[in-house]
Amino acid sequence: MSKKTFELRIEPGTATDYGMALYRIPARGEDRNGDGGPWQSVVRVQGVPMRAVLDQVLATIKQAGYRPTDLARSRKVPFALSEEQGVRLGLLMLAVKPLRKTSRMSDVSEHVRGMTAEEAYYWFSKVTDASQGRRSQKALRILLAKE
Repeated sequence: MSKKTFELRIEPGTATDYGMALYRIPARGEDRNGDGGPWQSVVRVQGVPMRAVLDQVLATIKQAGYRPTDLARSRKVPFALSEEQGVRLGLLMLAVKPLRKTSRMSDVSEHVRGMTAEEAYYWFSKVTDASQGRRSQKALRILLAKE
């Protein structure tokens, strides 16, 4: 499956900082979020949570065929990611985004890295669900980081 269904976009912040946003092409029957394009926002992350998972972000873009040095604040072109790469990255970013303790972020990061593909898809479908997503995100954090 070589179709790229996810995009990782760099969003410049302050003069020295930036954030990242993950987008996906919605599955058939899902609503778009009204941004005028086919891409649906999954998660945005910046600051400490982003820096805590930067190693996995770099590994993912390298696996997608990019150089780690391509990740820069000034980048305008998004990184195209396969479905499995996007699912794992989205799951990771959604899980660490509200955390404040870096030790918990590290725990979550290691557990997501060790998940099987089926487990990652299962949790991604749960945490991105429109009606129960927030509760599922909290359940995932409790399970992985002993929150």
